[in-house]
Amino acid sequence: MNTIRRALTIAGMIAASLALSACATAPAPANLADTLARNPQLSTFNRLIEQAGMKEALRAAGPLTVFAPSDEAFKAVPAKTMEALAADKTQLQAVLNFHIVPSKLLAADVKNGNVKTVHGANIALSRAGDFVTIEDGMVQQANISATNGVAHVIDRVLTPPKK
Repeated sequence: MNTIRRALTIAGMIAASLALSACATAPAPANLADTLARNPQLSTFNRLIEQAGMKEALRAAGPLTVFAPSDEAFKAVPAKTMEALAADKTQLQAVLNFHIVPSKLLAADVKNGNVKTVHGANIALSRAGDFVTIEDGMVQQANISATNGVAHVIDRVLTPPKK
């Protein structure tokens, strides 16, 4: 009887230890800036957010939806355009703000039509089943949850209309 009790106690301790270690490795809920910084396919986007001085805006209360272009999306942007953005903080902020919506939009909540961005201009969103498009881009990874909103990785860098 003592052997069975001891085996059950040891099994219980092992199960508890495994459960605690699983909790320790799961990332804690974080704001959009910190959540996006953890995503290796968004290193260019994160560097530009930092360069534009917008990291604190992505830590704000929200809710926000960020359509974050992947590193592959930025590779398709001509080098001269990227250099011009790096040299003009105002223009860089305009481009980045065109990727942010001042409300929380999960992929399932997307309706076909226009939505106003933080930039002030509208973007066209549409959904067909599980596929979500934004302007001429497609959502590659949807519903990255954060404490102050949600992010979606997209395959295009969007350009705001000229004012």
